[in-house]
Amino acid sequence: MLKLITCNESNYEKKLFSYVNKTSINNKKRSEIVSNIIKKIKKNKNAALLKYSNELENNNFKNVKSLKVTPKEISNALSQCSQAFHDSIKLAVQRITSYQKKLMPKNLYYKDELGIKLGSIWSPLESCGLYVPGGKALYPSSVLMNAIPAKVAGVKRIVITTPANNNLLSPEILVAANAVGISEIYKIGGAQAIAALTFGTESIQKVDKVVGPGNSFVTEAKKQLYGYVGIDSIAGPSEILVIADRHNNPKWVAMDLLSQAEHDEEARAILISNSKDFIKKVNKYLFSFLKSIKRTKIASKSIKKNGLAILIKDINFAHCLANYIAPEHLEIMTKNKKLLAKKIKNAGAIFMGEYTPEAFGDYIAGPSHVLPTSGNARFDSGLSVSDFLKRTSYIEANKAGLKNTLPSIETLGNSEGLDAHVKSAKIRFSKD
Repeated sequence: MLKLITCNESNYEKKLFSYVNKTSINNKKRSEIVSNIIKKIKKNKNAALLKYSNELENNNFKNVKSLKVTPKEISNALSQCSQAFHDSIKLAVQRITSYQKKLMPKNLYYKDELGIKLGSIWSPLESCGLYVPGGKALYPSSVLMNAIPAKVAGVKRIVITTPANNNLLSPEILVAANAVGISEIYKIGGAQAIAALTFGTESIQKVDKVVGPGNSFVTEAKKQLYGYVGIDSIAGPSEILVIADRHNNPKWVAMDLLSQAEHDEEARAILISNSKDFIKKVNKYLFSFLKSIKRTKIASKSIKKNGLAILIKDINFAHCLANYIAPEHLEIMTKNKKLLAKKIKNAGAIFMGEYTPEAFGDYIAGPSHVLPTSGNARFDSGLSVSDFLKRTSYIEANKAGLKNTLPSIETLGNSEGLDAHVKSAKIRFSKD
């Protein structure tokens, strides 16, 4: 089950270094494949898009028009889903919208002591593309977690791309899209979808930014196309870190670890505890539960390859390991959870206490579940309304303000050898 290592304050970096720095982001062969797909989409547009949608996915589209979801398909999807599903989507939409509205920044203006007016102006992107995974699993929740922040920000055009199977999309994806008012949906996935959103084709207008999780080919495409289009992040496999002492229920912890392991063979499930006996109990339940979940093969490979248990002497030291690992999801299930949480600097999201499983955040809590992975929580944050906004600086000087700062402008400009900069300020006070 979970590989066991013992750490203390002096050796944790050395013991965890290889685990933390293990990454599948860079792959030469995959990079070449994606680069070729991008070139073909850029050059041949719709023709290449249709070709790749049929060749690389399980489809048989006859023409490009059939790649776009029709109003009838959306209508049919609404009737195919249960009332319980519609109600759950409605609740999630309400909670996510409420949370994102609270994060919405406001324009700021003020005058300083020189009478210079300064500020910042927030404005939404004109358009964005949402990539919704559809390979190993379908994720209607990802529609909500990506779309709602964009909606709250005020993005006018929101496009969804998601891979089809046998020319069809799951009705759950379409119901989620309809719940947030998105009707421009294309049955395309992979690197070809990212390229189409970036450069546009005869039938798909390009967007300003592409967000949303995807497989390694999607991630590679976003990486190569950043600069031509905005992106949210370079995401790696999903990961969970659970800090738990012996007072917790090992069954709950084991299932929480599996909730991430079932995503992908590369997913990481990590447990930190100060009790060797508790770790043994968690391993026991992991072994048992792996036989009962639907995605047994995926979760088993994930646990075998990346599952890790870290035994520490003092649970109060757990924050040092957590900050070093910088996990996407961090569950704190200890008696001193509030004290530990205050010391956490690097985590995509913190889940506090025994009754806050990571799944609560994935579906219904409110914050987006699109979070930094692969240690990126050291410098990045989860997706939010701010990812769909641009901040423009506002600067308005008066004559006195410019004159009072002129000596400093001249000094700094001359130090850089940029005399036109200096003269552009001084000319306003010239008698000529």
